[in-house]
Amino acid sequence: MALSTTTAPRIKESKTTSGPEAIHRSFAGQDGDTEHFLAITAPGNIDFNEQIKYVEMAYIKKIKSLGLTPQTAVCRRIFLSDILNQIDTIQCSPLAKESNDNPVAISIIQQPPLPYSRIALFAYHLESQKPLEKERLSSQHMLVRQQGLTHLFSTRICPRNTDISCSSGLQTQSVLSNLAAVLASQNGTLRDNCVRTWIYVKDIDIFYQEMVNERRKLFADNGLTADTHFIASSGIQGACSHRHDLIMLDAYSILGLAPEQITYLNDFKMLCPTKTYNVTFERGTKVDYPDRSQYFISGTASIDHQGHVLYPGNVLKQLDRTLANMEALLNSGESCLNDMMYLIVYLRDPADYSLVKPELSRRLPFVPAIIAQAPVCRPEWLVEIEGVAIKRKK
Repeated sequence: MALSTTTAPRIKESKTTSGPEAIHRSFAGQDGDTEHFLAITAPGNIDFNEQIKYVEMAYIKKIKSLGLTPQTAVCRRIFLSDILNQIDTIQCSPLAKESNDNPVAISIIQQPPLPYSRIALFAYHLESQKPLEKERLSSQHMLVRQQGLTHLFSTRICPRNTDISCSSGLQTQSVLSNLAAVLASQNGTLRDNCVRTWIYVKDIDIFYQEMVNERRKLFADNGLTADTHFIASSGIQGACSHRHDLIMLDAYSILGLAPEQITYLNDFKMLCPTKTYNVTFERGTKVDYPDRSQYFISGTASIDHQGHVLYPGNVLKQLDRTLANMEALLNSGESCLNDMMYLIVYLRDPADYSLVKPELSRRLPFVPAIIAQAPVCRPEWLVEIEGVAIKRKK
């Protein structure tokens, strides 16, 4: 979800004193353009209002320490443990607010932060030589114009359905058609301009397959096939604040890129093409800019080159294979895990946090990470990881 810079970048990394989850990493250009990634998880031993205040204070403290202005805020994703009971409270928080002259793409999703928290925050800021040119198209879509490109951040696209009989397939068609229509209004298309999607599915063990089937049909209608390409994506359990909605979509699109700036990542010795098991997403997408390459890593799990789940029942071996798969994807684009700017880690069983967290901290100690409870599309997968990497171009 990061934007273009124009000079040779460098990486900064730091931890706040407000807790082990308040981790920041940045990618800076020599002209002062800097992209900031920040993750904060509230401690679980205080009530919800106190947890909100904790996150607010840790966020403000970090922003001030970095010398960032409110104008640099591009997007925030808020993870909640019980969205139906918490949405009214969180919408009163500055974390979920924006102003007319300074829009921010805000996503709010029910994915309980671990180990015992009720709220976590991922935030992205862009510090630029010139004030960002931002435009709110609708409550679900925001434009950021920079360096001759237009970046579309789409959040909380959901059907707001009142018909309890409406299927996850129809709801998938609704949210993807919404995104396609907005892209068309900006002279773009799903095929040419959408770089990344997050599809949140309520009760994923029940409703995932119908979402996959409908996505495949809609993608084919929009020229996205195994003979062209798909879109980097995470299909993961999550819920919005509308009781009867089964699907919610977040997305990131770029208008103005040349086709040769985008390539797709895979290592067929480690991972099979997703078409092998009849799903339609890219395992990773690389976007090249003059000064650096950016890597959007889709939700990745413990899978082999034939599409089989590896190490069922063993979360640490699955974690190791997941990171190895991510490394292979990044290596195929001349990058590596050390270039990751942030991680979102999904665990099916919250009891696995005590095993996964220390190992992840050992392997990637300075990468901002949110760990959340969110079952993956196959019940055998105990862990899935996604994120963004950035690497300097020679």
